[in-house]
Amino acid sequence: MVARAKDVLARPFSMDYLNLVFQGVIVGLITGGIVSCFRWIIDHTLQLLFWWYPYLESHLGYVLVYALFLVAISWLLGKLLKYDLTNLVGSGVPQVEAILLGQNSYAPWQILWRKFVGGLLAICPGLFLGREGPCIQMGACVGQGLAADVFKTSKKDQQTLLLAGVAAGLAAAFSAPLAGVLFMVEEITTTFKPRVCLTALAAALSADLMTLVLLGQQPSLAMYIKPFEGAPNYVFLLILGIIIGILAYAYQYVLLEQLYVYSKLNFLPQRYHSLIPLLLTIPLGLWNAKLLGGSHDFISYVTDMSLTPTDPRALLKLLVLFFIVRFVFSMVSYGASVPGGIFMPILALGAVIGCFAGLLGVSAGWLEHSQVLGLILISMAAYFGAIEKAPFTAIVLLTEMAGSLASVFPLVFVTFIAYTVDTLLGGRPIYTALREEMHFK
Repeated sequence: MVARAKDVLARPFSMDYLNLVFQGVIVGLITGGIVSCFRWIIDHTLQLLFWWYPYLESHLGYVLVYALFLVAISWLLGKLLKYDLTNLVGSGVPQVEAILLGQNSYAPWQILWRKFVGGLLAICPGLFLGREGPCIQMGACVGQGLAADVFKTSKKDQQTLLLAGVAAGLAAAFSAPLAGVLFMVEEITTTFKPRVCLTALAAALSADLMTLVLLGQQPSLAMYIKPFEGAPNYVFLLILGIIIGILAYAYQYVLLEQLYVYSKLNFLPQRYHSLIPLLLTIPLGLWNAKLLGGSHDFISYVTDMSLTPTDPRALLKLLVLFFIVRFVFSMVSYGASVPGGIFMPILALGAVIGCFAGLLGVSAGWLEHSQVLGLILISMAAYFGAIEKAPFTAIVLLTEMAGSLASVFPLVFVTFIAYTVDTLLGGRPIYTALREEMHFK
């Protein structure tokens, strides 16, 4: 008997997890709304800082008043963290991973609002922290909370909706739905299951839709890249990939040392460690307020500098200084037991690396000046992919954020080299390492 199409295909509307996909859409819409508010407040507060610090520079008498204001923020943040310091500090991704492994648990609605408020208290004054970590954990809280309290799903589906919240949180943070799902696969589950991935994709798309409605159509990082004019210098890109891999390992090593470094501050309770980086934002802001924050504003600032370099040699020296300051203060900020992520600080450092390498290559005659912008994008993806151990997420994330498909092969090439070098040096997925450092049972 010859089989017909109806004998092979499934019956219409017989997908056994259609209801789960619908629930993922609800998780995404709510997560997208929360994250949009979170992003809007952070973006406008940082714009206010760009006005405030030049004003403060001309009215130095207010410095002490502002310092007392930051002390009050640290005190308030400490009171907020007292509820559950372990689950409120950092990006939140290691804590979510620990939940999925059965090593951790928390009340999702309690963590949700505290992460929202705590993230704003830490990021808005200008600490070098990313918004995406709190967004991921808030999305996970929405998924977990709705699954348990509203949808009344099974334990298995609760985990699926938690993962959908992870994808939705990252998608909304960067307006990058594909990267949200890829991050969930590469970093959290490390497996591809259609039931989980389609639910996560539904959540990521609906979360991104909310950001488009509430925040507009422009990509999170509007940096439209033109294709390389002519073939890039692949020897130069190979060297760049090796250097980025070494710098990625350095980032992982120093970041993982921060818990030990801050443990030596016996005079200050852990939940008030934020006082140190908060007060340090004052001299940094008075020097150059554009340095403050996660921050896509700083990436745009560096990009603009690369387009019209008046004195390339002076600019190269300034970029080295920017990298040192951003690197050190990123560590000080994240290590201080505050809510905040590392995505955007990593991308900011990658942008500095790319700008420096590009201008150096132009000065040496190895690159065309039109290729510098592409090199910034490539370096951001490579540095992120090596540190996070998520190269596919890095490639797709930067493509979605920048709104450009140009220079894909050089981007993949350098990211692969950097990832390999970091792995050979002993680098590991940074969130896995942070989770193990937190000693969940």
